[in-house]
Amino acid sequence: MTLVIGGFILLFVLMLLRVPIAFALGIVGTIGFGLIVGMGPALRSVGTTASDTVMSYNFAVIPMFILMGNLVARSGISDDLYAASQAWLGGMPGGLALATIASCGGFSAVCGSSLATAATMSRVAVPPMQRFGYSDALASGAVAAGGTLGILIPPSIALVLYGIMTETDIAALFAAGVVPGLLGILLYMAAICLWAKFRPGDAAAAVSVSWGEKLRSLRGVLGMLFLFLLVMGGLYIGWFTPTEAAGIGSGGALLIALARRRLTVANLFETLYDSTRTSVSLLAILIGALLFANFMNVARVPQDLGGWVESLNVAPLTVILAIVLIYIVLGCFLESISMMLLTVPIFYPIVYGLGFDLIWFGIIVIVVIEIALITPPVGMNIFVLRSVLPGIPTLTVFRGVIPFVAADIVRAALLIAFPILSLWLPGLIR
Repeated sequence: MTLVIGGFILLFVLMLLRVPIAFALGIVGTIGFGLIVGMGPALRSVGTTASDTVMSYNFAVIPMFILMGNLVARSGISDDLYAASQAWLGGMPGGLALATIASCGGFSAVCGSSLATAATMSRVAVPPMQRFGYSDALASGAVAAGGTLGILIPPSIALVLYGIMTETDIAALFAAGVVPGLLGILLYMAAICLWAKFRPGDAAAAVSVSWGEKLRSLRGVLGMLFLFLLVMGGLYIGWFTPTEAAGIGSGGALLIALARRRLTVANLFETLYDSTRTSVSLLAILIGALLFANFMNVARVPQDLGGWVESLNVAPLTVILAIVLIYIVLGCFLESISMMLLTVPIFYPIVYGLGFDLIWFGIIVIVVIEIALITPPVGMNIFVLRSVLPGIPTLTVFRGVIPFVAADIVRAALLIAFPILSLWLPGLIR
């Protein structure tokens, strides 16, 4: 146990020294594994783990879904998505903020990345809200919170990583994310409605449009809707595997971008470069996390923690609540994906040993990580907005996300209390 504690201390020291999380995890994992098993096997495991990760067919789903999201972003479909949401919701008090949440949810359905969703929608949604007199807190808070939907609504890169690490069916995880994602949209909208009711000066209603204009606004999002139904519907029905679905999605996104005449040769190469860079970063973090997990396994950390939990003689649900609390605290200091890759190898054997469904637990983890994306001091979505909208102070953004954090806490409580919300749809396709 002393070695494990020393490993965690070294890990946090390396992160404080700004060593990239992938290398910090890999260094600590390799050294810890070597001190227990021997440096020779430890060094060989580095090459084996890296090779197996990069060459695995299952991991091809990550770059393909990332490419799909980047191509959709380049196609300019976010503008049409926001325009359609604004046409249907903009006439209500707080309607532009409601349209922001709806368009973030729609964009998440073909993106899979919270940071990309927040960056894209902040350029599209915040200027109109500012023109109509919305407060900067509500405008930025709605985009920051809406962006978190990208990590849950399928296709979600975070769910792919969780599925790989826990050997859980990725298609079932995608299905499990649908209802909680929709629940998140509804709760965020409820928070906006309450904000508009008690602070009407922050959220004026925009101009209402006719039913004809509302119906015409949907034409711009038909391609995105068809792509989502093709990829997710084919995956759920069993026409193709997650990796094949990602490939089909990337091809479909390319066709949409070409059809909309938004993709030049220069943009295409920039999109490929951005997708490659993001994919390599995620795979490097995953390799480091797997090396760290090897260290934890040979040190018998999951087994010892499981035995300690059993000795406490507490209700299994109490353990889940304790894990959720740990995630919320860690989320104040660690980046979301890194936090997930660091902790899931330790927690999931305990959760499985207590008899909980790993698909349900995966959704709980992602929802709690969503909270981490918008909580200080390391809310990644907050800093994405600050880079895109430098005129809005960070403190204003943090003030704006408070109602949405409360909505996320309500959602997490509902998902813990009623597992059927996550497991109903996967049960239909199993």
